[in-house]
Amino acid sequence: MAKFKLNGVEREVDAPPEMPLLWVIRDVLKLTGTKFGCGMALCGACTVHLNGQATRSCILPVGAVEGQQVRTIEGLAKGEALHPCQRAWNELSVPQCGYCQPGQLMQASSLLAQNPAPTDDDITASMSGNICRCGTYPRIRAAIHRAAEMAKDEQVDLKAAITSEPLK
Repeated sequence: MAKFKLNGVEREVDAPPEMPLLWVIRDVLKLTGTKFGCGMALCGACTVHLNGQATRSCILPVGAVEGQQVRTIEGLAKGEALHPCQRAWNELSVPQCGYCQPGQLMQASSLLAQNPAPTDDDITASMSGNICRCGTYPRIRAAIHRAAEMAKDEQVDLKAAITSEPLK
């Protein structure tokens, strides 16, 4: 039995402690936005936030998140209010096939929470572990810059945006 907060809601799941968090999220809790890619934490498709930090859920045992806060792509928006990354992704038509985009968004929002005005080099360093097989990297980079601009213009606290409770 593992207890943790998922997208602001206390959850208790009956799963072996060694079961990867990804499978608990997808198969037990039926939230399918977080994707399986490689199963070895190399592609970033399974990225979630653990206590506000981008984390690969495919290799993280659910027992390791006991008492902690997990956020998936389903919890990135605050009710109808999309995170600046989500709005920038939409504005710049970033997704092509879209499979990797939940992980890309979770990694990008974590980057912006730590560095609200990243340089291209900062973006490359942070996003390098997230693979996009369609090659939308230039649009991803542009969207991260656009999200940073939106957040600055709207005075959005990007750290609070990924650590505070989602609106119901």
